[in-house]
Amino acid sequence: MRRSVIPGFGLSLGITVLYLGAIVLLPLCALILKASDIGPAQLWAILSSPRTLAAIRLTVTMALAATVFNAIYGLLLAWVLARYQFPGKRLLDALVDVPFALPTAVAGLALTALFSKTGWFGAALEPLGVSVVYTPFGIAIAMAFTSIPFVVRTVQPVIEDLGSDVEEASRSLGASDLQILSRIIFPSIFPALLAGCSLAFARSLGEFGAVIFIAGNQPMKTEIVALLAFIRLEEYDYPAAAAIATVMLAMAFAMLIVTNAVQAWQLRYLGRGNA
Repeated sequence: MRRSVIPGFGLSLGITVLYLGAIVLLPLCALILKASDIGPAQLWAILSSPRTLAAIRLTVTMALAATVFNAIYGLLLAWVLARYQFPGKRLLDALVDVPFALPTAVAGLALTALFSKTGWFGAALEPLGVSVVYTPFGIAIAMAFTSIPFVVRTVQPVIEDLGSDVEEASRSLGASDLQILSRIIFPSIFPALLAGCSLAFARSLGEFGAVIFIAGNQPMKTEIVALLAFIRLEEYDYPAAAAIATVMLAMAFAMLIVTNAVQAWQLRYLGRGNA
């Protein structure tokens, strides 16, 4: 066995596993056990209630809308940052990480102020009959704002590593721009794009601070799942809160599993193509 330059593999692995178990796995197990204590009948009654179903439907729908927007806009932004040089590029690159550094509650307040009827954006949209604050549209905007960095920061390094020489070689062989995009560039960045979109979707599902200020939190209309779980906690209804949170946890895990499966298939496909 080769000796590592930095010793202490056993100690490092032990600390990593201990941290993973105590900080990540233990709370998740406690959540699942708490939800399993209420029984199948009560669990179904909680999850099938009209208020819970409306909150789940709204959260999933708006998270999907935000993810689709981030997939398109995030890909374009990552392409611009990776392939072009222009004044203010470093500033734009730094602004991408603002949703990571900005507290989500501050982001929600800022978005509410901007899109209110008297705000900069809301005043311009009001004559067009477009309302953002206290509507599902506002929820999608808040989710897109907080999750856009996941797509950009996942795709941008792949585009930078791809380089422009691949495009030039393909063009010299007679490939059109559409063929280069569909057969060379997009298959190469698709696994990274899919990973970024899955992370953005999972973040949108669990977003709380940025959404509650702009949503209005009207039951059956603009109430998200995270807020409903918080309300159940305030009511000391811990089984209901655990059941709702477990459903969202299962949805996030299912999304990650499907994403990993698609990525594995894509990598095998690219491997056969390069062979």
